[in-house]
Amino acid sequence: METILVLAHTETDGSLAKPALEALAAAKSLGGTLVAGLVGDNVQTAANCIAGWGAAKFLAVTGADFAHPRYATDAAAAEAIAKAAGATVIVAPATSRWNRVLSGVAHRLGGRADTHVTAIAAAGGAISVNRWYYRQRMEAVIQRAQRPWVIALDPGCVPAWQGDAGTAAVENVAVTLADAQKRTAVTGLKAPAADQQTIRPDAAMLLVAGAGWTKKQADGQTHVPDAEKLILGFLKLTQASLGGSKSLVDLGGEGQAVLSFMTHLHQIGQTGSTPRHQKGLSTCCHGEEPHTVGWRFVNERRAISLDPNCGWARGKANVLYVADAFAVMAKVNELLAPKKA
Repeated sequence: METILVLAHTETDGSLAKPALEALAAAKSLGGTLVAGLVGDNVQTAANCIAGWGAAKFLAVTGADFAHPRYATDAAAAEAIAKAAGATVIVAPATSRWNRVLSGVAHRLGGRADTHVTAIAAAGGAISVNRWYYRQRMEAVIQRAQRPWVIALDPGCVPAWQGDAGTAAVENVAVTLADAQKRTAVTGLKAPAADQQTIRPDAAMLLVAGAGWTKKQADGQTHVPDAEKLILGFLKLTQASLGGSKSLVDLGGEGQAVLSFMTHLHQIGQTGSTPRHQKGLSTCCHGEEPHTVGWRFVNERRAISLDPNCGWARGKANVLYVADAFAVMAKVNELLAPKKA
């Protein structure tokens, strides 16, 4: 029988984020002996919240040295917990914090690691994982004999675990750190205000802007300030997440007019991200394959384009509006404003 360890790090308030709860749900479906491994400054609150998960034991590495992401300390904590648990399968949410260290931890443990896993299942006594290759064009189902097997589960792939809270008995795992492992220090956190944040992974809707927003319009002039106002207005009214096509985010390096809030972190597509939102609205994008491959996990796709023969019109969008995006978005914002008020 497999011993399945779920690694999770606490947030700044001591809670567990949604990706961690998704990893718990995925691991529970596999059967076997369940072990929870928590890392953070103080993990008791998090452990209590998942007391009903069914863990045989709760292991933790705690203290101020483990409050913030840092490769050396996170890797040491994960390694120590895995050894204490005797884990044969290790499941962790593919957060930026864990993605940074899991491959190194697998190497230290003499195991193997698979990242960007989108599904985990157990059948016939064997565990298998699903993973996409070639920029989401091919899906593979993988099984491994090597143990321990470290699995990084992409957020948004399974429903988050829900269960009763209680009081968990947490066993602390001692980790001795050398000074060299603490050279990197977190001096503070900087984040935009909530109403200025444009990347929202948990949003129900994704708005993707294309390069057409910065091109010359019917009057022969560009209207980038108007485009920024319309896009930000829509984001504020809907709390949607913002994405961008590669052609748009690359414009800054070409010396052309750009949307001031758009960065390469917003890029959606073959060489960008593949977000998972319930709905998606593409504006001023061609809808060609390299771009739409990033929409594979968006359930309902709509697009606005002046070209009735664009890629979106060839079966890549559920609904295509052949219209001027400036006019459409202005009208949409006008209709949404009273509801927001």
